[in-house]
Amino acid sequence: MAWAGENFLLGMSAAFNGPSKGLGVELYRGSMAYFAFLNESGGINGHHVNIVPLDDGYQPDPAIENTIKFLEDDDILCLFNYVGTPTVTRILPLLKGYKGHQKLLFFPFTGAEPQRQQPYRSYVFNLRASYVDELDGLVNRFLDSGRTRIAVFYQADAYGRSGWDGTRKALAARNRFLAGEATYRRGARFEDSMKRQVDILLRSKPDVVLSIGSYAACAAFIRDARDMGLDVPIANVSFVGSENLLVLLEKVGAKSGRDYTKNLVNTQIVPSYEDLSLPAVREYREYMDRYAPSPPPLTVESYLPLKYSFTSFEGFLNAKAMARILASYEEVPTSGIRWAAEFIRNADLGINAPVNFSPGNHQGLDKVYFTTVRDGKFVPLDEGLWQSWRK
Repeated sequence: MAWAGENFLLGMSAAFNGPSKGLGVELYRGSMAYFAFLNESGGINGHHVNIVPLDDGYQPDPAIENTIKFLEDDDILCLFNYVGTPTVTRILPLLKGYKGHQKLLFFPFTGAEPQRQQPYRSYVFNLRASYVDELDGLVNRFLDSGRTRIAVFYQADAYGRSGWDGTRKALAARNRFLAGEATYRRGARFEDSMKRQVDILLRSKPDVVLSIGSYAACAAFIRDARDMGLDVPIANVSFVGSENLLVLLEKVGAKSGRDYTKNLVNTQIVPSYEDLSLPAVREYREYMDRYAPSPPPLTVESYLPLKYSFTSFEGFLNAKAMARILASYEEVPTSGIRWAAEFIRNADLGINAPVNFSPGNHQGLDKVYFTTVRDGKFVPLDEGLWQSWRK
């Protein structure tokens, strides 16, 4: 049994520094809020659960190095909360076996397809909906609103291409095609110009732009798009990190006197953390307030933690689901953690969406939520706004 003393140790490789650090930090903080409560309450039959974080800066090579360290460390039970498609896709071959070491990956923060398909899907458990689910929902809602000229702005790597492909397939199912596309390089900062990408898309005369990128780059694109007169709805998928995106847009808006948050749509794969009717939301807010989890010590760059966010709420739910699996594993450790996970049935995380896994199904949830900005926060998108975009 992979315990270090009395603890379950989970290995997390993510961006804790660099332009995408907000994603790794907030996912970690949300999970630690739940684990702090769990450990304070006695853990799992006396065994505490802790995350061992390593920084990969949202870059594949460090993610590979971190994964090898986790695989070779017998105290690490499994991999958990990895962040990003370009990193996760590169470490998938290691999960099949590295010098006799083999471990499972639980709940990566990516909706890409490779870990949901053979030959890797048996080594990964996904809690979140896929990018295919998110983009299919966006494409169909916008097409139903009469906006048929859909363009994409995306990161030029496995993550962006996954979203680009998902958009194309969703359009093809409705006998439509991309109106235009523009890319940017991973690692772009908010200070970088996206005017060239905006100019490319302006020529395609889109009715809507779907963005598949990180929050710094997408915020830069939105800023330049609005400044250059591209005023159509712009939609981002959940990976973008809604609150981190909003901080940047409000900051530049305060300087220019312009509202850059108008006509934005962000898909989410968890409910709104403002929905206090949900038990998990009440728990999440209580534990985030009570424990105020800090960024991991290896976050050396300046970062102001968010009070609440969709990303940290996802981390919180990941931790709740992981605790259910660990409790089953602890009861019959000789059966292995895969067995414990594959026999989770109707697990109630408190969001009115039960989680189920089985040997043939490693996808726990598939619901997609649509949000927009109102009064300085992302809130559920109502039917009236969809109707206002009708052409």
